[in-house]
Amino acid sequence: MADRSAPSCHLRLEWVYGYRGHQCRNNLYYTAAKEIVYFVAGVGVVYSPREHRQKFYLGHQDDIISLALHPERVLVATGQVGKEPYICVWDSYTVQTVSVLKDVHTHGIACLAFDLDGQRLVSVGLDSKNTVCVWDWRKGKLLSMAPGHTDRIFDISWDLYQPNKLVSCGVKHIKFWSLCGNSLTPKRGVFGKTGDLQTILCLACARDEVTYSGALNGDIYVWKGINLVRTIQGAHAAGIFSMNACEEGFATGGRDGCVRLWDLNFKPITVIDLRETDQGYKGLSVRSVCWRGDHILVGTQDSEIFEIVVHERNKPFLIMQGHCEGELWALAVHPTKPLAMTGSDDRSVRIWSLIDHALIARCNMEEPIRCAAVSTDGIHLALGMKDGSFTVLRVRDMTEVVHIKDRKEAIHELKYSPDGNFLAVGSNDSSVDIYGVVQRYKKVGECIGSLSFITHMDWSSDSKYLQTNDGNGKRLFYRMPGGKEVTNKEELKGIQWASWTCVSGLEVNGIWPKYSDINDINSVDANFIGQVMVTADDYGIVKLFRYPCLRKGAKFKKYLGHSAHVTNVRWSHDHQWVVSIGGADHSVFQWKFVPDRKLKDTLHIAPQESLVDSNSDESDSDQSDVPELDSEIEQETQITYRRQVYKEDLPQLKEQCKEKRKSAASKRRERAPGNSIRLHFVHGYRGYDCRSNLFYTQTGEIVYHVAAVGVVYNRQQNTQRFYLGHDDDILCLAIHPLKDYVATGQVGRDSSIHIWDTETIKPLSVLKGYHQYGVCAVDFSADGKRLASVGIDDNHTIVLWDWKKGEKLSAVRGSKDKIFVVKINPYMPDKLITVGIKHMKFWRRAGGGLIGRKGCIGALGRTDTMMCAVYGWTEEMAFSGTSTGDVCIWRDVFLIKTVKAHDGPVFSMHALEKGFVTGGKDGVVALWDDTFERCLKTYAIKRAALAPGSKGLLLEDNPSIRAISLGHGHILVGTKNGEILEVDKSGPITLLVQGHMEGEVWGLATHPHLPICATVSDDKTLRIWDLSPSHCMLAVRKLKKGGRCCCFSPDGKALAVGLNDGSFLIVNADTLEDLVSFQHRKDVISEIRFSPGAGKYLAVASCDNFVDIYNVMSSKRVGICKGASSYITHMDWDIRGKLLQVNTGAKEQLFFEAPRGKKQTIPSLEVEKIGWASWTSVLGSCCEGIWPIIGEVTDVTASCLTSDSKVLATGDDFGFVKLFRYPAKGKFGKFKRYVAHSTHVTNVRWTYDDSLLVTVGGADTSLMLWTYEMEGHRDSRQCDSEESDLDSEEDGGYDSDVTRENEINYTIKALSTNIRPMFGIKPHLQQKEPTLDERQGVVRGSRPPVSRALPQPEKLQTNNVGKKKRPIEDLILELVFGYRGKDCRNNVHYLNDGADVIYHTASIGILYNVATGSQSFYQEHNDDILCLTVNQHPKFTNIVATGQETQQICQLQLLLFTCGMQ
Repeated sequence: MADRSAPSCHLRLEWVYGYRGHQCRNNLYYTAAKEIVYFVAGVGVVYSPREHRQKFYLGHQDDIISLALHPERVLVATGQVGKEPYICVWDSYTVQTVSVLKDVHTHGIACLAFDLDGQRLVSVGLDSKNTVCVWDWRKGKLLSMAPGHTDRIFDISWDLYQPNKLVSCGVKHIKFWSLCGNSLTPKRGVFGKTGDLQTILCLACARDEVTYSGALNGDIYVWKGINLVRTIQGAHAAGIFSMNACEEGFATGGRDGCVRLWDLNFKPITVIDLRETDQGYKGLSVRSVCWRGDHILVGTQDSEIFEIVVHERNKPFLIMQGHCEGELWALAVHPTKPLAMTGSDDRSVRIWSLIDHALIARCNMEEPIRCAAVSTDGIHLALGMKDGSFTVLRVRDMTEVVHIKDRKEAIHELKYSPDGNFLAVGSNDSSVDIYGVVQRYKKVGECIGSLSFITHMDWSSDSKYLQTNDGNGKRLFYRMPGGKEVTNKEELKGIQWASWTCVSGLEVNGIWPKYSDINDINSVDANFIGQVMVTADDYGIVKLFRYPCLRKGAKFKKYLGHSAHVTNVRWSHDHQWVVSIGGADHSVFQWKFVPDRKLKDTLHIAPQESLVDSNSDESDSDQSDVPELDSEIEQETQITYRRQVYKEDLPQLKEQCKEKRKSAASKRRERAPGNSIRLHFVHGYRGYDCRSNLFYTQTGEIVYHVAAVGVVYNRQQNTQRFYLGHDDDILCLAIHPLKDYVATGQVGRDSSIHIWDTETIKPLSVLKGYHQYGVCAVDFSADGKRLASVGIDDNHTIVLWDWKKGEKLSAVRGSKDKIFVVKINPYMPDKLITVGIKHMKFWRRAGGGLIGRKGCIGALGRTDTMMCAVYGWTEEMAFSGTSTGDVCIWRDVFLIKTVKAHDGPVFSMHALEKGFVTGGKDGVVALWDDTFERCLKTYAIKRAALAPGSKGLLLEDNPSIRAISLGHGHILVGTKNGEILEVDKSGPITLLVQGHMEGEVWGLATHPHLPICATVSDDKTLRIWDLSPSHCMLAVRKLKKGGRCCCFSPDGKALAVGLNDGSFLIVNADTLEDLVSFQHRKDVISEIRFSPGAGKYLAVASCDNFVDIYNVMSSKRVGICKGASSYITHMDWDIRGKLLQVNTGAKEQLFFEAPRGKKQTIPSLEVEKIGWASWTSVLGSCCEGIWPIIGEVTDVTASCLTSDSKVLATGDDFGFVKLFRYPAKGKFGKFKRYVAHSTHVTNVRWTYDDSLLVTVGGADTSLMLWTYEMEGHRDSRQCDSEESDLDSEEDGGYDSDVTRENEINYTIKALSTNIRPMFGIKPHLQQKEPTLDERQGVVRGSRPPVSRALPQPEKLQTNNVGKKKRPIEDLILELVFGYRGKDCRNNVHYLNDGADVIYHTASIGILYNVATGSQSFYQEHNDDILCLTVNQHPKFTNIVATGQETQQICQLQLLLFTCGMQ
């Protein structure tokens, strides 16, 4: 079998040629270590000019387009483009990520800037609103965001002299921002008459509110505050792209190719015209400048970086060159020297030295270049052009040999034959022309078999054959030099190829993913000696495969760096390097080839750390060389937690049923019943798909979960207390290390995690908003402050929380496959591990992101599926249990060794002070020493080991162990079968909790005169439960098939059980031994019932639409009830045992006479008069009210009536248990509703004396007991919601004012834009703070202390026509009549011990001085204020918050203002 594993050698990025100058600016700086930082493609580059060395930051996965340097000049922030772009803050010294900022911007991040002390970072997005965000970047936390402008923003900067002020500029605008609280408010710059309104490209802030900005026409605009005060005209001849401030002054660079230096007052110092220097050329355009001391860095549009020493400014030194804008496709390597040749759409051909890492020659051609080849002797260089011609140059001096144009379309590939005699030229005209090199490139042959453009070609070693690939993915062969097509397979067999660059062919089958567009791999090159090949694809990835690579979906190592498509890739002549080129990023990457290493070296080379795995061994295929998944794990990975309808959808669904509600609201409906139920005991534990979800509390109680209930179980008293805050299946549970707090995560559309106290059973925090579909793993940090959680969405998102604040700290996509466990490092809460399907990853927090490294396995094996993990005795040590029964021991990210621990998967692991305990599928608990050297003791979970007094029964020996916990001198064990056991250290086992195993539970019957019930489930067991305080399982029997129904005989001695294969049994109710069994049907038996009284008849209903009636005494079938059009769902006998009532899946209510089974028609009024022996029907007029409004989405699955016929209990598909008054006539009756089951409640039954209600929940496998409490006995209880599906307002009871206010619509507004921008306190109001005297009113011409009349205007202005009118400078609001009382409340308050009154009207907050009658105003709102409150805390006197309405209703703009400011 061909090897499909990844090669063991690898590539290391050694050099990147190029610099991103196009479409970017201000992206080139000196770091503190005098290195130069910039970016190209998706790589951050740190270049040391002294050592001529590059370091690379590889944390991005798409083009980087913005860069900012931290004021301390060590840290760098870079922003990328993409659908979900993020910002990385990284260290330029170690090139490791410090923080990731994500989940806010879309499209890309256009600009970045750090503030003066480097604590905050501002970013601008490329979305349609050009969103501006301010981050606390170390925490990865968004502090504020606001829409930036309707058009592009080119530059943003913090005002370095005023905190909380920013300036941004862009297309035809400049904005001055102030950050107050979490709100960013802009003021637009006023151009006035001083200068033309135009696009501003760059800016720099100076002291005293002065801002300098560079404009598109080459002028510099000088701003004071928000006003343009002067312009420096003609600073540059064209647009100024870059402006850099330093201690000495400012440097500017423009499109005219000049760099100008200015002093601190913007007086010119000097000008450097790069076009005039030796290295300069016409059209040079400066995109970035950085001035430090006597050095100036200049980045140009055409990917060059110059360094200028100020004293010798006419001799700039060229330190980096790359191709200019335009796609880069042509690449060839020299056959004997370490040289690479590239040609691009910028029409230049360039020769690079792979040893000196430098450009050594360049020549400009007439046409864009698409491909290149070097002759075998290294003398000629052939270039294929976009216009269909090709040119041959001498490599020595780049002079032309020939120029030939035989084709009209682009030449995409050309190659010299190994003997040097021929040149094959492949064009987009679908043909290959052969030219004789010696005959001065005369055309000697033509290959015309292809139907599509030629993409790749290879010569055979003897130069006699040529193979080609074309755009259709066809591979053809030709005889050379004539060009005749070869189709004879025999002739092709022995051909040796001189090179392999084709993408189709048997040898390269494995490079293709299983499902893939044929054209997304652009280039291949095989290294025959090293037996590896390298590929380049459209996703920016360079991959390393074994060669030959025969089977599809082979594994590989992948390397990121190029951002868009990698167009070509080649080995150097001696296979030391790989050269790859990027199409759109027009960069050239040089990778060092590192052959297979010996194992001892592996530990020194840490795997490359990045946000995307660059050293991935995964193939895109199912990894067939991995051992079979264990059946149990396989089953678990296939469970789906998606629901058709979630409980969160209820309000919307009800909304959609408005019409129904209106019609129902008019009718009077029954009250909810006065009696209630309370959850009393739950049988069951969720073990079949969960792990490590069982713990001791500090008080010795046991906490675990089943269905939607968190259970705290007291094993001494055999009682349970319940946390009922969840409304769907709980999938995981973790306990706080220091306190008795528990975190549980549930299934849901927007699933939540609840942290609750096991003592008080009260929630402390609920975390929502980040996990879709469900939460499958949670873990607390050792200090208990943080919580990690994993979702079951497609990416298995990992989130780190500060749970007390409810704040998300960091998040990252975890893995495509299921993750089982997350664990936070107990010594370093910023580190965590996750394990899952073929997944072991070590994460560390970086701001808002997490950075993952795969576990490094080395030669010890391959990544197995990991089921559990714990940290060990130091921060580096971690241990994981695999699906094959091994324990892996890790140091840092390296696998040191593996120890065989169990037969079959290791499902659970627990770390002790000295040692570990593990549990596996083999049903064994093992205790280990602290290095996993010795197994100290094993305990097998067997029936024989049960302690003598243990209640309950163990279903089977060696059940699969899913959870282990230690404490209070015992080992607590949870099994897949739903059992919780306590193992004493000396060996005996006590059974504490039992429940059904995986599979739906439907069958439920209560005993006619004892507190006992029976259940039967799809897990193929029949169980008898004691409902008295001992709460245990009395008997269990394994069945050959699962069952869906059961029933006790009226004397309680026999028990009938209906099975899923159409058979049924009658067993002895005590011993569960068979009395009799029958099979007349093929389909599931859905309901089974003994007739009342002597139990003479047994009615058996099946899913094939029949009810069979058997005589129990004679064991014969005596009647068949026909006529149902669907499967039977419910059955009840009347008291006489003569009549059967039947419900079907088609919602028919039918009646049959027993024992013959004749169908009867009975009017609904008569049905009510009949005495029924039991009522479990869900249809008929008596039950009309139990169907919810959203009856189409959810079924009422079961009902049961109390023996006094007063209360009907129902169970439905939403997991609700409800109580209705009986009869529930009229639609949508009122009820009391209880949540504890997760999805559907499949059956409900009252016990014989109505003291308990017993319910079973289909897939949640739980059996719940509820105590029935009479009306006067009521504490306020959880989930005693008295409600109906109709909301209260329809019952009237509203005052007319309330109704009117309820109907006010604040959204209909003619004005849809903010007329007045918002900002802080106006300056002219700030200075005029009233003095104490003014306040008291002791001022000239003052108002009387108390005046009931209107205040007199201070000067009555007569209309003096003769006088010259003064222009109106400003209107000042003096008095406002009115107060908003019509639809607001609690909006008048005293301030200053009653001296002032604060209230609001329109959009104004008013402070009214009682003594003087004067008003002062808060005028920052721009729409009606609707609410007002005053901060009562003594620390914040006079702080008021007001909220306004806006056209975006949801955005309540709260403005805090301090009264007495104005």
